[in-house]
Amino acid sequence: MANVTQSDLTPNEKQVLIALGKLKTTDPQKLSSASNLSVEAAMQGAFMLQEKELSKVIEDVTKTYHLTKEGEEYALLGLPERQIISTIKSPASIDALKDEFGPKLSGIALGWLRKKNWAQIKDATLIPKGPYPEGEDEKALANLKNNIPCELSNNLMRELIKRNLIEQSEEKTRTITITQLGTTLFKTGITIEEEVAQLSADMIRTGTWKYKHLRAYNINAPVQPIYGVKTHPYQRLIDEMRQIFLEMGFTEIKGNIIQSSFWNFDALFQPQDHPARDMQDTFHIDGTSDVPQEYTGPVAAMHEHGGDVNSKGWGSSWSKELAQTQVLRTHTTAITIKYLADNPYPPVKAFCIDRAYRRETIDPTHTPEFEQLEGVVMDREMSFANLLGLLTTFYHRMGFEDVRFRPGYFPYTEPSVEPEVYIDGMGWIELGGAGVFRKEVTEPLGIKHRVLAWGLGVSRLAMLRLGLRDLRELYQSDIDWLRKSPI
Repeated sequence: MANVTQSDLTPNEKQVLIALGKLKTTDPQKLSSASNLSVEAAMQGAFMLQEKELSKVIEDVTKTYHLTKEGEEYALLGLPERQIISTIKSPASIDALKDEFGPKLSGIALGWLRKKNWAQIKDATLIPKGPYPEGEDEKALANLKNNIPCELSNNLMRELIKRNLIEQSEEKTRTITITQLGTTLFKTGITIEEEVAQLSADMIRTGTWKYKHLRAYNINAPVQPIYGVKTHPYQRLIDEMRQIFLEMGFTEIKGNIIQSSFWNFDALFQPQDHPARDMQDTFHIDGTSDVPQEYTGPVAAMHEHGGDVNSKGWGSSWSKELAQTQVLRTHTTAITIKYLADNPYPPVKAFCIDRAYRRETIDPTHTPEFEQLEGVVMDREMSFANLLGLLTTFYHRMGFEDVRFRPGYFPYTEPSVEPEVYIDGMGWIELGGAGVFRKEVTEPLGIKHRVLAWGLGVSRLAMLRLGLRDLRELYQSDIDWLRKSPI
């Protein structure tokens, strides 16, 4: 901005410029003191001067890490996997470990023992492998515990946050500097006088307006735009998806956010030592929920030896106590599987659009809470082709012309596929998972007919429709983006 004069500045801007002319470089508190303005008013003036190229505001962000309560405990006693591997010297049954260390600590440890290649699990037995070197995670916890400065790689930092061992905090600092243009204007001499923003009838009648300093107005400035009320873009897309399935003859269902591990994991034939059940992947809730007695025996038999469906099961003993633990639902499949159990006779066509929760590190593609579109169809003579046709119809109605399906794997469906849509400039984008429920899932619940099932990522689909690159933009409080987003 060239040719800025004193008349272009407000009184606050003048006070800030005078202070900057003397200080050259300063911070918000010193600027506030030197300009006799509050910190907020001084910074507002500094930003306004920056728009006129008279000042420059530089922001620095310092990230620090500290141990959580859980991190402090494990820094003292050792990580769960270290506690267990330091105790056992020979193969030990998983049930014995759960009895000795408790289901929570042993559940966490089992996944990490395998991930670190310290042990393997075979026939419900933990077999140590060795060696067991001190990992970067253990070194980081020790350094943080002893207040020793250390740098964490991005991968290690994300892993420790995901395991709820450390927390990250940010501290912002601002530095305000006068520019060369600002210095030149300051040296001309800044005079501060009272400004009149609005003429009064008394000023006009008495003629005192002639001796007042009137605030300049830009008659070419654009008028304030007026925005009509409209639904949030993300909510609008969710409503669109809901309407499509309602028009296709589906029933919308709802369920509790807090679910028992039975409905969230066990009823879906997910093994009780699966890594997804670990504390670093799932939000666990204090307390327990009742497990339906009519399904306890069949589900236990299916997990332990495969029941009567020509399956080997998981080969380990099934714990009712673990199934009774409570979690924030990690997927809305917990809602649809319970609905099927309550409605085991065809036809069933149901869907659920709701929020799920996982312990994810927040980044452009992940958040701890997100929306899922879940659905099931159960009827006589249903085929895999019906599933592909149904999903193709849905994506076409959502505006995606090119749809394809890639083979996939999920614990509770077989066959399984991952639907993909083609986006210009991005290629093929995967948008969820689908398949036919395995008999290991349906048989214990008394369901005798084939069930088509799918779980689609609502937020990822919304990002493609809205042209966003960062998932967090769907949830930000940016009123300007909400106003300007097209309908």
